Amino acid sequence: MTPLIELRGIRKRYGGGDRPLVEVLHGIDLRIHSGEFVAIVGASGSGKSTLMNLIGCLDRPSEGSYRFAGQDVADFDADRLAWLRREAFGFVFQGYHLIATESARENVEIPALYAGVPETERRHRATALLDRLGLASRQDNRPNQLSGGQQQRVSIARALMNGGRIILADEPTGALDSHSGAEVMLLLRELAAAGHTVILITHDRDVAAQAERVIEIHDGNITRDSGPSTPSTALPLPTLDPLEQRGASLRDDLAEAMRTAWRAMRVNRGRTGLTLLGIVIGVASVILMLAIGEGARQRVIDQMGSMGTTIMYLGSKVPKTGGPVGMISDDDLDAVRALPDIRRVMPVIGDPILVRHGNVERTIYVFAGGEEMTDIFRWPVARGRFFTGRENDELAPVVVVGNKAYQQFFPGVADPIGRHLLIGNAPFEVIGVMSSRGSDGWGQNYDDMVFIPYRAGRARVYRTQTQPDYSVIDVVSADVVDEAEAAVGTLLSERHGREDVAIGNAAARIKAEMQTREAMTMMLSLIAAVSLVVGGIGVMNVMLMTVRERTREIGIRMATGARQRDIQRQFLSEAVLIALTGGLIGVGSGLAIGFALLLWEIPVVFSLTAILGAFGCAIATGLVFGWLPARQASRLDPVRALSGE
Repeated sequence: MTPLIELRGIRKRYGGGDRPLVEVLHGIDLRIHSGEFVAIVGASGSGKSTLMNLIGCLDRPSEGSYRFAGQDVADFDADRLAWLRREAFGFVFQGYHLIATESARENVEIPALYAGVPETERRHRATALLDRLGLASRQDNRPNQLSGGQQQRVSIARALMNGGRIILADEPTGALDSHSGAEVMLLLRELAAAGHTVILITHDRDVAAQAERVIEIHDGNITRDSGPSTPSTALPLPTLDPLEQRGASLRDDLAEAMRTAWRAMRVNRGRTGLTLLGIVIGVASVILMLAIGEGARQRVIDQMGSMGTTIMYLGSKVPKTGGPVGMISDDDLDAVRALPDIRRVMPVIGDPILVRHGNVERTIYVFAGGEEMTDIFRWPVARGRFFTGRENDELAPVVVVGNKAYQQFFPGVADPIGRHLLIGNAPFEVIGVMSSRGSDGWGQNYDDMVFIPYRAGRARVYRTQTQPDYSVIDVVSADVVDEAEAAVGTLLSERHGREDVAIGNAAARIKAEMQTREAMTMMLSLIAAVSLVVGGIGVMNVMLMTVRERTREIGIRMATGARQRDIQRQFLSEAVLIALTGGLIGVGSGLAIGFALLLWEIPVVFSLTAILGAFGCAIATGLVFGWLPARQASRLDPVRALSGE
């Protein structure tokens, strides 16, 4: 009959390189059949625990072969070894090796989780096992709320969760009192009688004597074997077909990983809070910097839009080839209006002229332009109205005064509408007051001016003017200002036969200022993004510490059948959960601070793209900086992990 476990010439060495080489097992030959109750007895340091680790596929031999149910285990990769531990073995350790943050039932459920058993079935099976072992009322207790004997019974229930065909018990009574130890041995005998293969590791000969077969080991060699027993019954062997290997479903694995991660975060609240702080500051800073930058940009657009994001100024000049100054006629302006990228054209005449009202007289700039002025400059009237195109055509003597000019000529007058100003020698009726606008980039303060219709200005004030001082051209979009400027220059050069006009592109200066502000916003955002990276480094440090602190938990999960990707997914999920929590708090904090800034009248414009981008960066930070610790956890050696603190 094919042995269940067959060891041939097994040797195990530790060390090498810069460490001394130590051989613990010296050519072990051993066969164990299904259903046997075997005790391996030896003093401390004899190699019995190392032999158990090799039998339980927690470790690999340095030399020799290990055949399980006729198949060479040397051919198994890490995941298939994990599957074999999950399906065939159940471990009972001297130190119980229960996960401290999990309840008794949750500890028992772990092997079934990694076996892909649905949650409802897992819970029912774990509850039934704990009830069978007399722990029905203790299933929600944490390990620190259980006695030693109760904890050992929980570990036995965990060993039986997936069937426990082979029970590997390493000093199961070593940490118990005599009564609890007797209860554990009774359970092991009952399991052996039911067909389980029980391999008991002990240094106590009285405990070993209760087994049906006793193997003595000394200094890494088997010195005595009472011989194979003949079990009356045995459980069927697990199928070793790789196609039938299964593990936890992605949904259950992620759910378990997130639950475990959340519980670990709660246990280490202080450390988690400090880690979250870096992510929160990073996300909130990115959102706020972009929002403040966009708010500043919008304010610049609003404030400077009246000065010309789409405006060009057209005037005459002396050609480079010499000759008289160019002349711009009304027909030229009509031709410019017909260009596809041009929205409006407004001729302007303006000069400082003596303006009087009552005993107040001042020499101020008198702006003679078209009715389009308020639309071109995006400059609303504060009181009254602006003149119309009909009034322009009819040479109507009407005037709209700037905000400061109104205060200078009509101090203490609540409503100047209907009063008159003497501009030069021509009387004009006040029909409106402009809103405050301030000065432009060339030092002209529009609030000190008065505004009259272009045709009335030429007929009544500027009688000697034969052409506009300049013309304001409004382009359909800031994106085509440069193209429009070239088109106007080409058109007038063709009409005049020479280059005798000058075009000033106000949008270019505004664009430069906008680009400067955008560069500042980008720089501030990059600085804010650095805090996200710092937060990510904090996540990585915390996860590395977590892996170190939970090394034994990792070993327990590996012993109960967790694959490398299960461990990696668990710790990566924990890093992502930290980043996710920090990202959500960061988004909320950024929005709250932003709304507070709005109450203080600081321009803030939130961008959904920026919010989602910052949040996405937080998640990416968790993935990137959590990957290395998660990978390190998944690559731990199960034996070393179990012995870690």
